Amino acid sequence: MFNKTFKLIIAVLIIGFAGYQFYEGNIGNGIFLILLSLIFIFLYFRNEMILLAFLRMRKQDLVGTQKWLDKINNPEAALTTKQQGYYNYLHGIIHSQKNLTQAEKYFKKALKLGLTMDYDVAMAKLSLAGIAMQKRRKREATTLLQEAKKLDKNQMLTEQIKMMQQQMKKI
Repeated sequence: MFNKTFKLIIAVLIIGFAGYQFYEGNIGNGIFLILLSLIFIFLYFRNEMILLAFLRMRKQDLVGTQKWLDKINNPEAALTTKQQGYYNYLHGIIHSQKNLTQAEKYFKKALKLGLTMDYDVAMAKLSLAGIAMQKRRKREATTLLQEAKKLDKNQMLTEQIKMMQQQMKKI
């Protein structure tokens, strides 16, 4: 919605006005303004459109997710590198239902830009392994599966990994 530098400028202005409120003796107003500025600082690191797209993805509404992602104009300028990674990650999940080549491109770009959570990296590598397996690239799929298995520390993807390993034995 707002440019990332604009969010920081708003936060600095609010903090400056909070300082003025402290100087005037209005401590309650100053504390409230500091808390208000924390919202803009939070939204600098977590883009609001990506957060809303993740909420839609949680409900498995791919069309709604795509609508929220389409509202981000020029993601290279509007998002930080990690946010760009998640932008591409969400696009990869959406396109994995339709176009595997496009999904592969998005997942690789998301991994290159970086994802914060190990679970998300493991999920992206697992999805890439599935795409590689469908394209009959068994060696690449095996290495990606091994990497996903190492990253899955909470054992949330063990069922999918085992299922893909059994499918690979059939190839």
